[in-house]
Amino acid sequence: MTSLTDDEIRAWVWHPDSPVNDGKTWGFWANDHQKAPTGDWHSWLFLGGRGAGKTRAGAEWLAALAGRGVRCALIGASLHDVREVMIEGPSGLKSIASRGNRPSYEVSRKRLRWPDGGVAYAYSAEDPESLRGPQFHYAWADEFCAWRHPAKTLAMLRMGLRLGDAPRLCLTTTPKPIRALRNLMAEPGVAITRAATKDNAENLAPAFLEGLHGLYGGTRLAAQELDGLVVDDDNRALWRADDLARCYGARPERFDLVVVAVDPSATAGGDACGIVVAGRLGERGYVLEDATISGFSPLGWAQKVASVLAEHGAQRVIAEANQGGEMVRSLLAMSGCDVPIELVHARSGKRTRAEPVAALYEQGRVSHCPANGGRFAALDEELMALGSGELGKSPAKSPDRADALVWALSALLVNGRAEPRLRRV
Repeated sequence: MTSLTDDEIRAWVWHPDSPVNDGKTWGFWANDHQKAPTGDWHSWLFLGGRGAGKTRAGAEWLAALAGRGVRCALIGASLHDVREVMIEGPSGLKSIASRGNRPSYEVSRKRLRWPDGGVAYAYSAEDPESLRGPQFHYAWADEFCAWRHPAKTLAMLRMGLRLGDAPRLCLTTTPKPIRALRNLMAEPGVAITRAATKDNAENLAPAFLEGLHGLYGGTRLAAQELDGLVVDDDNRALWRADDLARCYGARPERFDLVVVAVDPSATAGGDACGIVVAGRLGERGYVLEDATISGFSPLGWAQKVASVLAEHGAQRVIAEANQGGEMVRSLLAMSGCDVPIELVHARSGKRTRAEPVAALYEQGRVSHCPANGGRFAALDEELMALGSGELGKSPAKSPDRADALVWALSALLVNGRAEPRLRRV
């Protein structure tokens, strides 16, 4: 009896004519980042590096929904992209379909039809007006950041998502630092998935990742195209992609001091509450966790701070008091923060406050140490935008994570080096 390798089994199961390919095995083989998020959302934004599996994720999501009577939309940078990538590509809708429900594409009508009655219409982002009039249950939009008119096309598409009880949209794209993407990321009801190319390494040629990282590792191009981060190409930015790529490393076994820094949110549902944990050992700083949350009441984020404080055994809380003043201290104390609480005030602009901390990164005196060995992707994006031309262009989002990090490292390494204090009991 001949045994099959894992790759041979996978190829057999997923071959279009395989007797076991009934369209229901995706949940078993898919990476976690390729599965649609749970919860209440109207738009799923998948930000991924090249080869991260985002096209397959979008196709599988739409195919699972395209049943009898369901009308869908497929939107790409051009009609050529829709057909060659989203419909007929290796991870397109025709390629992934089970042999009993394989759709056919009607070129003259730009329409994909499934045998069980589902239908999807192809549209080009080059012509936003073509979306005026049609209506849909679901839509899959690919490479949003490559669209000629991203904001206008997205607006026209959403006006057509009005069929059924819960119309939904999936957007898959390699991110670029455009305002339309930043506004989309900040919208309520948008679920964001992030994936780097390496997260899908088992489905890529072995030399692919190694070769690209050897050529571009640590550059802005790698951060954008391989890590799937929103990277600003702006000389005014205080943090550079290569500096952040180099600062990741292992955490020490002990610290001289650990603090939790908080950039509070004044109201529920508004800006996020930035929460960053950092430690100091000697002359180096270590960023241990980005615990930032959004959509919480003041008491809710204060309780989150208390939980993070206990988890890391931190000896101090650093909290910005511009919004709330002494109320911030009272909320934190009431929530169980039984360590010294230092209130700080923003008396200068964000860039001015951040410059000394950015200098620490240039000196190689800061390490990022995520517990899971990955990256602080959202935090890195905010740092790279801080001080650049993009900061302030989009009114929808404030750099709360970056602000909290600046407060934490300023307290540890800039402002006279915060020292542990004894609390009288």
